[in-house]
Amino acid sequence: MPYSKKKHTNNLESHPKGQNSKQVLSSGQTSTSSNPDYQIKSKLHSRNRNREPYDLEALLKVKPQLQAHIKKNKYGTTSVDFANPEAVKLLNQALLDSYYGISNWQFPDANLCPPIPGRADYLHYLADLLAEKFKGSIPKGKQIKGLDIGTGASLIYPILGVVAYDWNFIATDIDPASLASAERIIETNESLQDKIELRLQKESGFIFKGIINPEDKLDFTMCNPPFHASRDAAIKGTRRKVKNLSGKNASKPDLNFAGIGNELVTPGGEPKFIKTMIRESTAFANNCLWFTTLVSKQENLKDIYKHLKRASAKHVKTIPMGTGNKVSRIVAWSFQSN
Repeated sequence: MPYSKKKHTNNLESHPKGQNSKQVLSSGQTSTSSNPDYQIKSKLHSRNRNREPYDLEALLKVKPQLQAHIKKNKYGTTSVDFANPEAVKLLNQALLDSYYGISNWQFPDANLCPPIPGRADYLHYLADLLAEKFKGSIPKGKQIKGLDIGTGASLIYPILGVVAYDWNFIATDIDPASLASAERIIETNESLQDKIELRLQKESGFIFKGIINPEDKLDFTMCNPPFHASRDAAIKGTRRKVKNLSGKNASKPDLNFAGIGNELVTPGGEPKFIKTMIRESTAFANNCLWFTTLVSKQENLKDIYKHLKRASAKHVKTIPMGTGNKVSRIVAWSFQSN
């Protein structure tokens, strides 16, 4: 489902629209010391647009509905109710509008709502990785093409990659409804048109097969894999998150953090999914420079390295990522010499 409409160049600065206000909103998505809500994302990438406290007035200007969900937290600072799915979605819509110029970002409430700052970091670290090919310069423009596996209804990674670096993307999913949502986002945001091609994965057991064509030349693939092996595990994980954010138990949690189907659950969980990805990547060694994936659990790395060795990957890199108390990493591998 390619788009071939007039190209729009987005040249936004890294601060939000309407930056005259002085009131700031602390971010409850990080927690690193005695006041987790006000330890502003010191671990975010240096190019991340959300390293500083959020500008409350700027966010409310683009998303007035957010006002109903702003309150004082236990540390006495102003914060959003991060245990409330509606509040989280409104905040991230406001961030995407204020900091990235994407004003039409609508997708079903049943789908996962990605936190913008953390998702942006994946793109920034990929840019650093690709810079090795360009003598240390961060590559920008349509010369760079990436493949997003499991783009979801929100299309978040291609959106951020297009706005931040003007890259082109192929975005895939196994769910037609998610791709329909992604298509609506592209159609309603001029800056995304002619930059993102959507492809449906028709075989749920495949990742790259049926998606990467013989003529495709990619600089990278990226994926935030489903990490739970069952629905029950996903529900328990969501309950823990709700308790951490609100201090209260949730017997029937709103699965704001999960589109509980394909977005968070896959047979065998994260280890099996990444193993399949590694195995399939060998067939497309000449089509792509860097295959990459997020790895949520440190304990999965040992087996991942073992499978990469068996696959005869020539280069393997592990790139640490962290936003507050959430620690993750990117594993990247390549079969190409240069």
